[in-house]
Amino acid sequence: MTGSVLIERRERRGGVTVVTLNRPEQANALNAAVRAGIREAFVAFEADEDAHIAVLAANGSRAFCAGADLKEMATTGLGVPPRDFVPPIDRLTSKPVVAAAKGAAHAGGFLLVQMCDLCVAAEEASFAITEARWGRGAPWAVPLAAMVPQRIMMELLLTAKPIDAKRAYEVGLVNRVVPRGELPEAAVELAEEIARLAPLTVRAHRRLVYLAGELGCRTALDAAAGLFQHVYSSEDAQEGPRAFAEKRPPVWKGR
Repeated sequence: MTGSVLIERRERRGGVTVVTLNRPEQANALNAAVRAGIREAFVAFEADEDAHIAVLAANGSRAFCAGADLKEMATTGLGVPPRDFVPPIDRLTSKPVVAAAKGAAHAGGFLLVQMCDLCVAAEEASFAITEARWGRGAPWAVPLAAMVPQRIMMELLLTAKPIDAKRAYEVGLVNRVVPRGELPEAAVELAEEIARLAPLTVRAHRRLVYLAGELGCRTALDAAAGLFQHVYSSEDAQEGPRAFAEKRPPVWKGR
């Protein structure tokens, strides 16, 4: 794993993987090394059968991620970014990911939070789509329409001004807000809650949420029926009721 992105497997804590952005002096800006490290980390996470959920965190107090490295962008003369310029976390893995956001999550940092399935934020965190300040663009913001009301999305895109963690929680962008000192532990604890559940069901439920947004309610209902066939026919589907009847915790096999 590159020094710009660290990966830690929390084996004692239910298969939680912590991926940490590690370029704090540059506000964890997304240069080539960080982008490559994110991709490598989540490809490895997806391939690890014993890892059920990831937390995306960041070192340093200044920012979760301030976005693209504008100095690198100026040097390379970047025009239209490639489609997957920022690694598509939500497509690299079928497993849930929790963002642990502190400080600034702006531009590409906002995108990282948007691609995660859940978000725990420190009280002083801020969220912004700042591309209009620099003459760039945020075509990647389209999925935000399923996450926040239209006028909040308009405000974020048109003003380029940040909203704080409290406001982000109120509009549905953030799941929980905690004191800075409790992050990323609070995000890991949320991940542990999920990791204790049946992994096949969790992953299918995650996919169900995205299907509902992509297909609309009626079509998604039909698609969901097929989505859960392998869940219902799995060993875990028998283990859950058996464990309940035997008054013991279930032992999930993920198959």
